[in-house]
Amino acid sequence: MLNTLSNRPDLPAEIARRRTFAIISHPDAGKTTLTEKFLLYGGAIQMAGQVRAKGEARRTRSDFMQMEKDRGISVSASAMSFDFGRFRFNLVDTPGHSDFSEDTYRTLTAVDAAVMVIDGAKGVESQTQKLFEVCRLRDLPILTFCNKMDREARDTFDIIDEIQQNLAIDVTPASWPIGMGRDFIGCYDMLNNRLELMDRADRNKVAESIKIDGLDDPNLAQHVPADLIEKLREEIEMARELLPALDPQSVLEGHMTPIWFGSAINSFGVKELMDGIGTYGPEPQVQKASPRAIAPEETQVTGFVFKVQANMDPKHRDRVAFVRLASGHFKRGMKLTHVRLKKPITVSAPVLFLAADRELAEEAWAGDIIGIPNHGQLRIGDTLTEGEALRVTGIPSFAPELLQQARAGDPMKAKHLEKALMQFAEEGAAKVFKPAFGSGFIVGVVGALQFEVLASRIELEYGLPVRFEGSQFTSARWVSGDKQAVEQFTAANKQHIAHDHDGDIVYLTRLQWDIDRIARDYPDVTLTATKEMMV
Repeated sequence: MLNTLSNRPDLPAEIARRRTFAIISHPDAGKTTLTEKFLLYGGAIQMAGQVRAKGEARRTRSDFMQMEKDRGISVSASAMSFDFGRFRFNLVDTPGHSDFSEDTYRTLTAVDAAVMVIDGAKGVESQTQKLFEVCRLRDLPILTFCNKMDREARDTFDIIDEIQQNLAIDVTPASWPIGMGRDFIGCYDMLNNRLELMDRADRNKVAESIKIDGLDDPNLAQHVPADLIEKLREEIEMARELLPALDPQSVLEGHMTPIWFGSAINSFGVKELMDGIGTYGPEPQVQKASPRAIAPEETQVTGFVFKVQANMDPKHRDRVAFVRLASGHFKRGMKLTHVRLKKPITVSAPVLFLAADRELAEEAWAGDIIGIPNHGQLRIGDTLTEGEALRVTGIPSFAPELLQQARAGDPMKAKHLEKALMQFAEEGAAKVFKPAFGSGFIVGVVGALQFEVLASRIELEYGLPVRFEGSQFTSARWVSGDKQAVEQFTAANKQHIAHDHDGDIVYLTRLQWDIDRIARDYPDVTLTATKEMMV
């Protein structure tokens, strides 16, 4: 973990009770449904709205962009805060769609742990694996939820084995499923010797929990059919022999993941998972920064922007910067220093999120995520402090894999299109490049679905029909190096040169051969596929 400072003092109680985590999964594994149930148990909503249910009243609460509602997928990471028992949960919902990996990557810089959701029938899927690799890079602790056990699922040992093989992490069962598919009746809670029984009649009802005294308790027979008891005893005996016991320290270091089994749509196994996040999930962690790391117990407030969302409220052309607080106790109206601009800003209307709802945040602590409405001063990667010039590091920007030209449907509105594109560039939704030669803009994204999202948002939010057309370029690289060498390089390659929305020089390429040629002919110039989101 990032706990590199030894002999650290205990965290203040308000900070120690915070658990800030993201949910990662392959599309359709049930992440959005799980998020709903978290809010339900946290008392944040009265009724979980099904993703595909009809009518506005039953829309999923964490999906607020029109396209997400139409398609039933999450494409922008939203943050939600709620209390659960003595804990304060800050849940960051990540886009499940693989075309949004950059947004997800940045979101994972703002959390202390991840909950990995896998489908009981499909096991570890490609997108889960990609996201897991990102968590691995950051040594994030992972808790696993195996969903959809009320449908035909794979053998429990097979699922655990696949996670261990594919993700190279130790897996320890926190609960064990009893039956599967139509015969699934619940789970045996291995950490607390309890029987958890699923209620199929009421999907919003918390499962019934029965305390039993081990697997030989005669009470078991009253609730579980004899054949399933026999199978359960055999499997648990095998599991205890073959699989490692839960080691909380190993979980915090990211080497071991406890796994819970359940069915999010039936509200089953969710409460146990939430208890697990409280008990085994990390407190707010030390944040990497330059010139020094930031510890959460420091009294001075620091925070960093990991996401910018424009037009969350279409009635107001607003931009909200999502800020993860890294240290201190924040109060509304505080003056903070914007490190990049070297300017003080007064945070007079900070908001806490409950999906698309927001409320004024009178105070917040390290670990919390607040929204700061602004008019474009705050960008992804910006650090806010109480005066010290610290910069949080490790928030990346990736070179886009797909490039297209943007054209306004109405040529008279080209200027409006420029404004809209710049706003999305600052939000991190796309890269926007202004070629040194010719007119128009080249828009770069990581996944094809993002072009659709951009077109639909520009039309909805700005009333501008826009079309994206093929570009002669296939990829982009940021240019760095000695000033004179860079000037010489740009003068000789003008047709390939563009600037991004920060004004940085970008080299647009058609083929890998172009990149190889530059490396050969211009040894003093470096082309990179990522840049740190900071100045």
